[in-house]
Amino acid sequence: MTSTLERPAVRQNQPVRIAGVLDTTNNGHGVLRTDGGHPSPRDIQVSPALIRQYALRKGDVVEGTCERPRALSGVDSVNGRAAHELRGRPHFRDLTPLHPRERLRLERPDGGPAPRLIDLVSPVGKGQRGLIVAPPKTGKTVLLQQIAASVAVNHPECHLMVVLLDERPEEVTDMRRSVRGEVYASTFDRPAKEHVALADLVVERAKRLVEQGQDVVILLDSLTRLCRAHNNSAGAGGRTLSGGVDAAALTGPKKLFGAARLAEEGGSLTILATVLVDTGSRADDYFFEELKSTGNMELRLDRTSADRRIFPAVDITGSGTRREELLLPAGELAAVRGLRRALRSRDTQATLEALLDKIRRTPDNTAFLRQVQHTVPDAQPTA
Repeated sequence: MTSTLERPAVRQNQPVRIAGVLDTTNNGHGVLRTDGGHPSPRDIQVSPALIRQYALRKGDVVEGTCERPRALSGVDSVNGRAAHELRGRPHFRDLTPLHPRERLRLERPDGGPAPRLIDLVSPVGKGQRGLIVAPPKTGKTVLLQQIAASVAVNHPECHLMVVLLDERPEEVTDMRRSVRGEVYASTFDRPAKEHVALADLVVERAKRLVEQGQDVVILLDSLTRLCRAHNNSAGAGGRTLSGGVDAAALTGPKKLFGAARLAEEGGSLTILATVLVDTGSRADDYFFEELKSTGNMELRLDRTSADRRIFPAVDITGSGTRREELLLPAGELAAVRGLRRALRSRDTQATLEALLDKIRRTPDNTAFLRQVQHTVPDAQPTA
């Protein structure tokens, strides 16, 4: 009696199409993040040879094939374009930064008073580096959602990205359901190092798009929490300042925030980031004092107005944009400056209530400013 041992059929690995955001290590290796920028078991390894062959950079969105488990075998496209088209692309660090010159208009027909108010007191341009200075419970999250909606509707040419750090999970869900753009989040139950890594990866992704001449808008909530994460993940032995702040804690956040710019060669990166004040933390106060001079636009929120349920709780006199004359036509610039002079003598709440009342009585800012030019002295453009 004989028996026959049948050889099992060899299972061939079929190529599988994959896509992810490239994250790189110091030793030249890479990995495609497939789970919202976070490390996961589904990540795909990328060899140094492939990175060199296709001149891949951190933050590139790579589409390709995977023949053996969890290893990239071929590259089909990078950032939505054929890989060979990106050879010779410029490096972000070599782009020439300019003051914002093209307006990001936030006003929209169904947007309510908040976007219109921002257009009046703190106009935003492509390449803006803006701070939204927010005490607790002043409505910064809702304001960010309204800004995101305005960018998505009015400027579909812009690539919108929202970054939430150290946030509550339910806030992340709400943002993902309300924003028409990419939402990256690292919730408060994740380690501080993951907050830092995610923010860094998202900004690198934005830089790669700017290198291709695209306009990118990042809404970051919050820059203060990013500073905390850098401070908490700093190694022992560093110099410690007052409030328990590591001397190097601001290096990373400043580098990230400083990436916002209009590039003379084409493309722009706009970053609007919230900073937390009046939290009772000496460290948070230090972070704000160090960061407030780095932006070229500031929108201040007012706790007293918020407590009185006046929203958007914007501090009119404390908000503004540097070099706003590059963004506003002469007539609008004169009207806005005349309006500021007229409102300067009032207290913050009275100023806000008066302005919101006028905004709600007019269909748009054009009609509102036309009224201002007729009623406010020195609101006419000069010849």
